[in-house]
Formats: sequence, structure tokens, C-alpha cells
Amino acid sequence: MTPRLLLAVASASAAAISACAPVALAAPPALTEKAVQDASFSPLPDRSSARAEPEVVKAEVLLDRAHFSPGVIDGIDGDNFRKAVTAYQKQMGLPASGRLDQATWDRLTAGAPAPLTSAEVTGADAKGPFTRRIPLDFEAQSRLKHMGYHDIGEALAERFHMSQPLIMALNPGRTFAAGQQIVVANVERGKPTDRAARVVVDKTGHDVEALAADGRLLAYYPASIGSTDKPAPTGDFAIRRIAHNPDYTYFPRFHFKGVGSKEAFTIAPGPNNPVGLVWMDLSYDGYGIHGTPSPEAVGKTQSHGCIRLTNWDALNLAALVDKDTPVSFGDVPGSTGPAPPAPAPAAPIGGQPSADAASLKP
Repeated sequence: MTPRLLLAVASASAAAISACAPVALAAPPALTEKAVQDASFSPLPDRSSARAEPEVVKAEVLLDRAHFSPGVIDGIDGDNFRKAVTAYQKQMGLPASGRLDQATWDRLTAGAPAPLTSAEVTGADAKGPFTRRIPLDFEAQSRLKHMGYHDIGEALAERFHMSQPLIMALNPGRTFAAGQQIVVANVERGKPTDRAARVVVDKTGHDVEALAADGRLLAYYPASIGSTDKPAPTGDFAIRRIAHNPDYTYFPRFHFKGVGSKEAFTIAPGPNNPVGLVWMDLSYDGYGIHGTPSPEAVGKTQSHGCIRLTNWDALNLAALVDKDTPVSFGDVPGSTGPAPPAPAPAAPIGGQPSADAASLKP
């Protein structure tokens, strides 16, 4: 074979290989402050990814500010994010696909503030107090004096409704020491101007809605609602008391796996208490709406009968309701279902209390 023929064959082979080679795709944008602030709409993959995306962070922050909570702001196109998008689309009269489309993005971002802002870590922030080690065992927890945050990273992440991986990614090299300026989600919602006339717990959709007297949706929250073993009740009840920073009492009749105590015991207050930072006691004996020490699990795991929200969503709901505010449990979203008559503030209904039940010692 002549040198010219060899060259021609080599060139043809190279062309064929090039034609079959995969096209190089652009690398995903790095999760930086600039990438989130400047994020514009781009279609997300149909299948959810575990990778945080700048445009999802931006959308989550704006949904949170608009009172459509995605739960933990983590930048991931997951179930809680899609449910918040669906609720927002329904409220805005958009096709309720649960997907972040161009029309939803345009409505959400129109005139919206920057999704990220800066905050200074104060001396009080850095000081705590923190509870560095919290055992999983409830009986061991009862021997602790406070159920505080593990560290400042957890405390700051929860204050700004963020996952710890996200707040760390947006603050590379920072140690969250006193005096440091850090980048955080701009989740200032402002004080509520309306009171909730009714709360609806959607057992099928795993969410909670606060409704105004005229039926307007004031706030939407993802929730963990009961389990197969300890289902949440069905029917119409009322809030009978709100306790901030409650302690938690375990009773032997709860029969938790791994808890062998034959005597009741109490776990001290704090954000990592089993019922979090607030307990809204219901007129169904032993059941309530409350916070949680595991915000990332809300809407993804079952509860011991009660309704778990993130601590910040539980506090937000507690600020919207009053004693005797009606609470309806059912299998249809409250914003589309008929409003039942307000329940009478009857005596507590007997029966097995929820295993999430808190003792009401503020």
C-alpha cells in the first residue's frame, strides 16, 4: 500500500471514529453565589437528580418567600420541590404539572428580590449553646439538659431554611466564626397580614395548607403525616393550645422499638427535641402539629401519628393560627375541597394518643 493510500485510509478511519464519538456536553454550572443569583430558566431533566442546581436553589428560595414551602432548600429537583411548584401553579392559575417550566419561572421571578443575601455570624451565634452529641436512644436523650443544635453549621442552615451541604457549598473556606460574612438564602417572609381561618391536613398529598376566611391559600407546607401503624386521624378538629419550645414526654404505651422503659420520661426542650420548636395541640387527644429535629426527612418519612413540619414551617404556621382554629384531616387538598363547619371546642376524644405527643410545658 502506497504512502498516499495509507494516508487516505487513516483519514477515512479518523473521520468515521469522529462521527461516532459522543458530543461533549457543557459542564453543569458550579454551585456558587453568582451562579444562583444569575440563574435563568433552563428545562430540568424529567428524572430527578441528586445534584444541586443553581436554578432550583433560586426557585426554592422564591417559593419559600411566597409561602409555598419546599421544605429544606437544597437545590435538588425532588418531591418536596415539585409539590411546592404544583401548589404555586394551582394558585397562580398555571397548568399544574409540578415541573419548573418557563411560565412558572417567569411568574415566580417577576420583580422578585435576589435569592441570596449576606449575613454576619454574631458572637451569640458562635457561642451556642450547642449539644455536640445527641444519642439516638430516647432514654439517653432524657438525660441531656438541652436538645440544642449540634453545631453552628446546623443552626445557621436551619435559620435560613437551607441544607447543610448547600450552605457549605455557598461558603467555601468559611468556618462560620464570629464576625464572618456568609452567603445565605434570602428567606425573609415578613410578618403575616392575615390569620388562618382553617388548616387542612392532606393525608394523601402529605402537605398542610393554611387558608384565609375567603378560601385563599395563605401558606403551603410539606409534611410527614402518620404511618400505617399509627395513622393520623380523619375528621374535623381544632387547635386548643400552642406551646413554643416544648419538652417531650414518652409514655410506655407508645411501644417504640428499642425503648424498654416501663416508666414515662421527659426529653428537654430544644430544636433537636423530638417535636422541635413548637407544638400545636389538637382537640384529638394526644395529637398535634409540630416541628422536627430532622427537617430533611419531612414529607419523605412517616411520623408516629402526628403532623411533622420543618421547625421554621411549624413556627410560621403557629404565627398564623389561634386557639380554636379549625383543623381538617382528609384526603383532598384543602384549597380545592369544600370548607366544613367549624368544629365545636369539645372535650378531647379518647383513644390511643399519638406517639409524637408532647407534654405542654412551654
